Amino acid sequence: MPYVTEQNLTDIVKERWTHIPDPRLRKIMASLVKNLHVFVREIEPTEAEWAATIDWLTRTGKMCTEKRQEFILTSDVLGVSMLVDAINHRLQSKATPTTVEGPFHIPGSPEFADGENMAEGAPGIPCFVTGIVRDLDGKPVAGARLDLWQTDGEGLYEAQRDEKEAWMRGVYHSNPDGSYTVQTVAPIGYTIPMDGTVGELMERTTISHFRPAHIHFCIEAAGYHRVVTHLFQRGDQYIDTDVVYGVKEPLIVDFIKKTSGKTPTGETLATPFYEVRYDFVLQRKTAAQKAA
Repeated sequence: MPYVTEQNLTDIVKERWTHIPDPRLRKIMASLVKNLHVFVREIEPTEAEWAATIDWLTRTGKMCTEKRQEFILTSDVLGVSMLVDAINHRLQSKATPTTVEGPFHIPGSPEFADGENMAEGAPGIPCFVTGIVRDLDGKPVAGARLDLWQTDGEGLYEAQRDEKEAWMRGVYHSNPDGSYTVQTVAPIGYTIPMDGTVGELMERTTISHFRPAHIHFCIEAAGYHRVVTHLFQRGDQYIDTDVVYGVKEPLIVDFIKKTSGKTPTGETLATPFYEVRYDFVLQRKTAAQKAA
């Protein structure tokens, strides 16, 4: 075996990492070693810079909890999350596009009946989201599970508040005709958390650290591809500079503001509220995909 030099080190490491029985892991590690060494050779970090990198990664890991995932946020702001999402969800053009899940999804949200309010007691302007869940042929999808999470009217998620109960999240189901009605409050554009390691990095750039107003959805139905997506408010000031690159044109919707009147749930409000209409289109899985 040749002893290492600066010139042959990468080749020696690459060869060593071929000794992996699992072919997928072998391919992954070969690519990781190759591209990581290319990166290091290109930037030629000082030892102090590399130590700072290790420290930053260590502190990022220590910040992660069951309600806050700083590594997901890192992946988001580098555009990697959206790239992984795009690679894994190559759906037909008529299907509802997917976007990143983000770092704030919390599993096990409470169930709500159609039209019930998942934002009881939360600050913000009332907002009603209605539509139909259907397939590519336009047929309604009954019993689809709609898992929602969002900020309140102050731009905060549950993980950013000292809440003991579920906050601004809930699960609804589509009716036999595919329709659904969600009662919530309108989200607002907000900054990603800047009090952590990602914030440290962003502060050293001129990149916007804001996200446009949006509501997260995860839609699941038996026999169909799972869709994780957002609905974005048209006209939001951050719509063209979303820090996690999540905006896709078909997901930009009108938040129609009413000064007062009858809501989609049949009640009458004397105060302003928003109405949002969106039909989710699901793509059926193939027989092979169902079996996988």
